[in-house]
Amino acid sequence: MRRKMVAGNWKMNMTPSQAVKLAGDLMPLVDNEDVDVVFCVPAIDIVPVVNVVKGSNILIGAEDMYYEEKGAYTGEVSPEMLVDAGVKYVIIGHSERREYFKEDDTIINKKIHKALQYNIVPIVCCGESLEQRETGVTLDFIKKQISGAFKHISPEQAIKCVIAYEPIWAIGTGRVATSEQAQEVCKAIRDNIRNIYGPVVAEQIRILYGGSVNAANAAEIFAQDDIDGGLVGGASLKLEFAKIVNYDRM
Repeated sequence: MRRKMVAGNWKMNMTPSQAVKLAGDLMPLVDNEDVDVVFCVPAIDIVPVVNVVKGSNILIGAEDMYYEEKGAYTGEVSPEMLVDAGVKYVIIGHSERREYFKEDDTIINKKIHKALQYNIVPIVCCGESLEQRETGVTLDFIKKQISGAFKHISPEQAIKCVIAYEPIWAIGTGRVATSEQAQEVCKAIRDNIRNIYGPVVAEQIRILYGGSVNAANAAEIFAQDDIDGGLVGGASLKLEFAKIVNYDRM
């Protein structure tokens, strides 16, 4: 039985003082023993938020990471820095990184390899545009993204990863894939993992859905056979996030 996960992607929001307050306000509300809770916070917020949630069930993730260990890469954050700061997860390949910063499958694959080398769990994102969905190429496109991301990743490494399906047309738009649409793609992702790695990895790897997840739709989405939780954007910046974590108690 795969354990549910709810991860919040704060994106470029929350100053350190704001982050400390939000984490402190959410901490007593997200204590669900059946759900792994992750706050993926801006780099500048990592250390203060790690300190605030210490001793709780909340784990901290980064929103990105560079694939080199050190050097003349002004503005980048290395895996060693993240580990030393207390980070356990890192989002890799988010559509915003792909679109705005031109990250391709080769870069994303390098980041996954480096995260795993440092025992940071990658949350590997994939997802199609509205045009791709409307032209019927969604499943082929997602398969290509997964194959590129997991190139030369061993079964033992793959099973440690988390995959997040985020249709680009549903991120921050208020539009949500129906539970059936989300399940169809997440099942296809699991089938693709099965084809690459076999049934053991496919049955154990966790697949999240992201894209306008909120308190009203979380329970229905998370009830799908191949959806193991959510990567939550805007709602993770509000106390509503606690209702998503506690979707099974509503």
